[in-house]
Amino acid sequence: MNNSNFFSDLQGKINQALESGPAKDIERNVKAAMTSGFAKLDLVTREEFDIQAQVLAKTRAKLEALELRVIELEARLASGATATASTASATPPAGAAPSATAPFPAQPEDPTIVLPPHLDKSGDTPINKP
Repeated sequence: MNNSNFFSDLQGKINQALESGPAKDIERNVKAAMTSGFAKLDLVTREEFDIQAQVLAKTRAKLEALELRVIELEARLASGATATASTASATPPAGAAPSATAPFPAQPEDPTIVLPPHLDKSGDTPINKP
C-alpha cells in the first residue's frame, strides 16, 4: 500500500467521522441556536451596517451642500434687500405688476372712476370725483 494513499484514506475517514460525530452536531446546534437568538435580538448584519453607513455619509454630504446653498441664498437675499430698499422710492415702470412688499400709495394717481353704462345716470361714462 502506498503511503500517500494510506494518509489520504485516513484523513478522509477522520473527516467523515468528525462530520458525523457528536462534535459536529453540537457545532451545528450551537450555530443554529445563536442564529435564532441573534434574529430575536433584531440585529443587523455587517453588510447591512456598511450599506447604511454609506447612505449616511451621502446624506451628510448632501446636507452640508444644502446648508452652504441656504447660506449663499440668504446672503443674496440680504444684499438684494438692501439694494431694493434704496430703489424702493422709485416708481415702477408703466404696466408693471405691483410688488408684494411695495407700500400702497396714499391716494390713487388717477382719480377718474369709470362706471359701466347701465350704472351711469349722467350720460357721461367717466366720472371725475374730487
